[in-house]
Amino acid sequence: MRKWMMATGLALALTACKENVTQMKQPQFTEFAAAYHERMFPGYDSDLKRTDPEFIERFDNFAFDEVVNQTSDKLDDHTRFICYLATLLGCQGIDEYRALLPAALNMGVTPVEVKEIVYQSVAYLGIGRVFPFLKATNEVLEARGVKLPLEPQARTTLESRREAGTQAQVDCFGEGMRDFWQSGPEDSRHINKWLADNCFGDYYTRTGLDVRMRELITFCFLTAQGGCEPQVKGHIAGNFHVGNDKDFLIAVISSNIPFIGYPRTLNALNCIREVVQSTGPADSE
Repeated sequence: MRKWMMATGLALALTACKENVTQMKQPQFTEFAAAYHERMFPGYDSDLKRTDPEFIERFDNFAFDEVVNQTSDKLDDHTRFICYLATLLGCQGIDEYRALLPAALNMGVTPVEVKEIVYQSVAYLGIGRVFPFLKATNEVLEARGVKLPLEPQARTTLESRREAGTQAQVDCFGEGMRDFWQSGPEDSRHINKWLADNCFGDYYTRTGLDVRMRELITFCFLTAQGGCEPQVKGHIAGNFHVGNDKDFLIAVISSNIPFIGYPRTLNALNCIREVVQSTGPADSE
């Protein structure tokens, strides 16, 4: 009898201990982070609270409170989530993209804007990397009752795309791009033409996103994938030219830190500093 009582008491003690440990491990979210998460995912309770409570506590409080508040004077939620989607395409975060796309839609990003982000990314990432994102986008949109295809956004024809693309390049980088499409060594001149008619003529000329936003998402594609520092610098200059200044771009890469980490963020920051140094502060404001 005494052994039974001792065993029962030990079992009860262990149960109480386990309950206390479970209770201790419940994540503690700041009021702001909890409210922001509810705006992104109304009524959704992440299973990571059960499986990874310590991690999700720190991640959500950092990403959806500290980072958001640090950058909120430069980024509204609509722009922030456009940047998130472009960044996840750039770093190939397909699972996080699929999870975050409904939140982006809840935060005001439109289906047309989402499709335009995905389409334009093909010029910078290639269809081999973008195809899974296009499929995920279609699945999420149709699950939310969005009828596909969406309304057309193309403004060029096969005959007009090169000229329109050249004008888009000029709009982003200045008159020095007017004859770029027919410049360079003869053996690779076709690539400069393709940059004009395909990269810019097929994508930048579309409606759904304005040129300022298109240069911004290109900046996100490039900084997130890494190893593209020469192109990053070129598009930092392009962003400056269309009105996305130094402080704005720093806010964007700061906002994207939870999704791409510190190394690529610091590389992007160095690129911004180098472009500012080479062009002068006035060109970056």
